[in-house]
Amino acid sequence: MRPEHGSTTRARSILAAVLLAGLDAGCAATLPRDIVPETLVDEAQLTGMTGIRIWGDASEESLRKLVRAEAPKMRALMASHQHQGQVPVINIAAISGGADDGAFGAGLLVGWSDAGARPDFDLVTGVSAGALIAPFVFLGREKDPELGEIFTKYTQQDIFTQNVVSGLFGGSALADSSPLARLIARYVDRQFLREVARERMNGRILLIGTTNLDAQRPVLWDMGRIAMSDSPEALSLFRKVLLASASIPGVFPPVRIQVRADGRTYDELHADGGVTQQVFVAPPALSLSGADLSAKAMTRRVFIIRNGKISPEWQPIEANTLSITGRSISTLIKNEGLGDLYRIYATAERDHMDFNLAAIPADFKMKSPEPFDQKYMRTLYQVGYRAGRGGYTWMKTPPGLEAEARHGTPNRKASDLAVSANN
Repeated sequence: MRPEHGSTTRARSILAAVLLAGLDAGCAATLPRDIVPETLVDEAQLTGMTGIRIWGDASEESLRKLVRAEAPKMRALMASHQHQGQVPVINIAAISGGADDGAFGAGLLVGWSDAGARPDFDLVTGVSAGALIAPFVFLGREKDPELGEIFTKYTQQDIFTQNVVSGLFGGSALADSSPLARLIARYVDRQFLREVARERMNGRILLIGTTNLDAQRPVLWDMGRIAMSDSPEALSLFRKVLLASASIPGVFPPVRIQVRADGRTYDELHADGGVTQQVFVAPPALSLSGADLSAKAMTRRVFIIRNGKISPEWQPIEANTLSITGRSISTLIKNEGLGDLYRIYATAERDHMDFNLAAIPADFKMKSPEPFDQKYMRTLYQVGYRAGRGGYTWMKTPPGLEAEARHGTPNRKASDLAVSANN
């Protein structure tokens, strides 16, 4: 029985099988590090860069302070929209993880852009594969060629190299993500940072999610503030955050980020943001309606791109440990992602935001023979591109809330959208 497609599912299934086979991770030899003491976790900061990150589960009061600090820039941004004769609108894009399934979201966004209908987003968030998409979307349509390249030009060898033996006998992962780090560095240079900084100074925000493994908590990084920093480490940190967000624990090594607390230097371990939240708009405690932007006629729209299927996928499972464990983990991941969608929907309802959801169509049946197979990614990219170019019909509620009955047909068939990767 061949496993399900989707490199995240396969990677976590492999990891689970290794653990069940008897590997004692607690006894594995790893490089020593200075771990941030629990009492200093909230105090830890990066040298020369303050205000660049918040906990994804931060208290409501700390989030209100953040909103108040950003309100002047947001008011100026809304005023610029009004000056252009537009109804004040806040457009939000939230892009999920999905590994090679990120090709769908990349294609959808580029197609939407080519249709001339994609808005400039005031807030862009990304996790895992979505973290690799978000910065290009944040910078606008001129970055579409690079975005398309990332999900159609490269192969598995450009993402990782297998390192299973080392991972089983003392290493921190089953694969080496150095190729992905080099790929990120190829696109994210100092000019890229200057462009992100420029947009941040105009009031637009780019947030990338990682997971602090020691604290077992989500971390949201304000990438614009990193880009605006005068620190010589800004470029390196920007790249590290993107790499960390896409690093599946146990499969890709976590990324070490040095911080200072109580006069000492420590190491934090950051990994895949999807471990704690597969897609996010803002922490649950943050009500976007509380920003008081002095624009009573303002419209708020949130567009969520789920780089995966949100419908159940039937597959016969063999009654052995590997198949049962792998299928159980993939089912857990799917339902965790659905929970994130319900939380965002509840926030949107509370704050009177227009909710819009896109996902890989249920009738897209192509399977990937291996992680990051180029033919698979090119085909899925084209499915997304045709959907965006042709005027995608966004789902208005998460599945299970009678979206079709309340708001019309939520999606078009993949068979109407799919084209050959060679076309």
